[in-house]
Amino acid sequence: MYSKAYIDYLAHFHGLRDYFECHEILEEHWKEDPRGSRKLHWVGLIQIAVGLYHHRRGNFTGAKRMIANALRISKSESEELDKLAINIDQLSKNLSKELQLINTHSPYQGFDIPLTSSTLQTACEERCRELECTYGSKSDLSNIELIHRHTRRDRSDVIEERKQQFEIKQQKRNG
Repeated sequence: MYSKAYIDYLAHFHGLRDYFECHEILEEHWKEDPRGSRKLHWVGLIQIAVGLYHHRRGNFTGAKRMIANALRISKSESEELDKLAINIDQLSKNLSKELQLINTHSPYQGFDIPLTSSTLQTACEERCRELECTYGSKSDLSNIELIHRHTRRDRSDVIEERKQQFEIKQQKRNG
């Protein structure tokens, strides 16, 4: 009933609290649909993860932009989010509270996406066990690899791909 990507997103979100990985998982899922028919509700969930990632790192400008967008999308996409077993009213309250924390430059405190399906939650808990984490655990704010993931990951494959694309463009121009 729920996609593997969505369950993985929720497991990383509520178990590992790896918001960077949440973004990666759901962006890949979102991009499976062709341009022009991609679902906005996935963008909202991606932006929640990105906003929390920024907030946890103290990037209040990025966090505010992402969480405000996510709040707007969650309201416009409430029907689709409801199909994903998300309690829209509680999500809106959680996002509004998060936005208040960001606006006052208060530190990250934690965030949950409220689910309405025990079946979905059980699937997420099982996925968390596979990932060797506990559903509902708190963020490990001392884990530098988690907090600053985008600056500490291996990007050699991305750099190599960009280099190859640049060389292809150069060959087309010169050829």
